[in-house]
Amino acid sequence: MSPSPRVVRTEPITTGTVEAYRGTFAASDPVLDAGDVLPAGWEGVFFPFAVPLADLRPDGTPARDGVVPEIDLPRRMYAGETTEFLRPIRIGDEVTQTTRLGSVTEKSGSRGRLTFVDIEREYAVAGEVAVRGVWHDVFLEAAGPDAPQRAPQPQPSVAAEADWVEEISLDARQLFRFSALTFNTHLIHYDRAWAREVEGLPDLLVHGPLTRILLMDAARRHADGRLPTHLDVRAIAPILVDRPLRVVGGRATADGLRVTALDADDVVLATADITFSDR
Repeated sequence: MSPSPRVVRTEPITTGTVEAYRGTFAASDPVLDAGDVLPAGWEGVFFPFAVPLADLRPDGTPARDGVVPEIDLPRRMYAGETTEFLRPIRIGDEVTQTTRLGSVTEKSGSRGRLTFVDIEREYAVAGEVAVRGVWHDVFLEAAGPDAPQRAPQPQPSVAAEADWVEEISLDARQLFRFSALTFNTHLIHYDRAWAREVEGLPDLLVHGPLTRILLMDAARRHADGRLPTHLDVRAIAPILVDRPLRVVGGRATADGLRVTALDADDVVLATADITFSDR
């Protein structure tokens, strides 16, 4: 069996990129300087997509990135991510990211063919792995404005039983900035005509990787200084621009914490299960 394709890249963790994210999405956090610990999850704004324009699919996602094979389904969506935090990354560190192809699974569902692809990433400092993650993507058949939509299923008990709630509303300026930071050219995040007419959504979609970091940020603010060791994010329903979003959670325990993104109607849009350590 031939080894999985991989791509290795190295770049520094710079204050400029950290401040660009903080100033846009975490303004209540303190300004960070060289030597400070990078908040868990923020490694996701480094190592932006590096694919020439000619190697993009029509939807703006990578077709040929040296890792994921070309897949003959027109739509590509983020389905979630699993991350292990093994040791801190500090601002100023030189980090090496190794990206490999994980499992590729084809299925058939109510909306036709699907292909699930796992992308494995490691972030190492001085040869020691600091963060290890698996990004889950799904490729789908074509959709459109008349595509059948799943009926929303409100779960009011999630907010009612929460210990804390944070309210967020993401606008098009923030989506643009995250696309710019990560060099994410998926049209679904900035082209309303594409989002509505091709993807069958009411409006622009908030980036799944951004949702992952926002959920981790909220958990961190309520973790009493405990450090995360494991993060498992699941994208369940579209999070749309300019819509009220509530991030709710409970008190972190020895078993961890679940953070949930809810819309104004108590529909669960995404979940993050996080475990912590006292180290």
